[in-house]
Amino acid sequence: MDRLFGLDSVSSHDEGLELLMTVYDPAELMVAQSVLKDAEIPFLCKDRGSGGMMKIIAGYSVMGTDIFVMSEHLQTARELFESAEFLSEEENDD
Repeated sequence: MDRLFGLDSVSSHDEGLELLMTVYDPAELMVAQSVLKDAEIPFLCKDRGSGGMMKIIAGYSVMGTDIFVMSEHLQTARELFESAEFLSEEENDD
């Protein structure tokens, strides 16, 4: 996407966390969070680039939100979303 604003790379994150997916739609983010909460899988959401500021100003962001899970929960979380065809082919290949 855009190297100037940091939109083409994954948000910085703590060790032990793995990128599960990146979502660009607020409704999709809410669904993903709900699925992870129901499965009792801890997760961390981080906005790409200046997405957090855009949410404050505009109410939403089209810059994307990265969803991270702990390494030991990554396979389980992927399986939840693969069954619903939620993850794109690109994210499944990791």
